[in-house]
Formats: sequence, structure tokens, C-alpha cells
Amino acid sequence: MDAEPRHVVVMGISGSGKTTIATHLARTLNWTFAEADEFHSAANIEKMTSGIPLTDEDRWPWLESIREWLTEQAQADTSTVITCSALRRVYRDILTQAAGEVSFVHLIADTDLILDRMKTRSGHFMPQSLLPSQLSTLEPLESDEQGIRIVNTGTPDDVIAEVIDQLGLEHSSPSSQSSEETA
Repeated sequence: MDAEPRHVVVMGISGSGKTTIATHLARTLNWTFAEADEFHSAANIEKMTSGIPLTDEDRWPWLESIREWLTEQAQADTSTVITCSALRRVYRDILTQAAGEVSFVHLIADTDLILDRMKTRSGHFMPQSLLPSQLSTLEPLESDEQGIRIVNTGTPDDVIAEVIDQLGLEHSSPSSQSSEETA
């Protein structure tokens, strides 16, 4: 890549559509994809599965490991798309310390729609009972932060087209890894 590697963090509360949008975006851009849930410790996953909200102390090592991964990818000249709730600005500040350019895509949807999505998904450890905790923790992306807010109610293709347009993204060179190559 001639330009600095870029990282797009698709953020929002559980059920906002992060994984769907991020995987489609990574595929469209031919960038490496990662799911932030995979960076959680077993203890964090156990807490959430049990319906216990994470504390900041639980989150710091998780966020630091994501930041380290982003930096490793940038050092390898690889642009990425990663999901991460990034609910508070202080969490996003940790991620922006990674090498490369970090932008956020804050997915927004009506709470009832999010609850419907959470009810129909399978294989995820986050119970619906933690949604109020996430909503109370959420600090929406602010205008002075690098990124955009997107209402996620259209088709994934519509949302991705809007993300690409608003962030000025382009398909990367063939030398970058695709999401399938890193799976």
C-alpha cells in the first residue's frame, strides 16, 4: 500500500449489526477482518454469559490487545476492519493509539430493533439482559472523533455504500490480505 494502513472500527452496542456490517465491509474493501469478541479473556466471556456487565478493569487488557493487533497489522502494511463495542470515548482513545489511521463507524438503531436482532441470533454469549448496561455505558461518537454515525436500518449493501462514501474509502491493493485469508 502506498498510503498509511487504515483501520475501521465498527462500533456500537450489542445487536447493532457490527459483525454483519464489518464482515461485508472487509470483504468489499478486501481488508483483513477481526471480531473483537475473540480478544476477550475466558473470564470476560464467562462474566457476560452469566449476565454480569464488564467493568473498566475487565476491558483495559481487552482493548490493549486489540490496539496491539491493529498496530501489528499496520506494521505489516495491512488495513483492517474490526468490530468493537467501543462504548466509551476513553475506550476509543486506547484504540486510536494504534499505528495506522483509525476511524470509527458507530452503528445506531432503535432499541426495539436491536432487541429483535438479539432474540434471533444464535451462538453469541451476550444475553439480552445486558442491553440496558450497554445503553447506560454508551457515549456516542462525538464530532471531534475520527469517524461517522450511521443508522443501521437499511440493507448491508446500503449501509456499506454509505460508510465507504462518508469515510472516503477505496478498495485496497491486491497485496493486502482478504478476510478469508486471515480466518
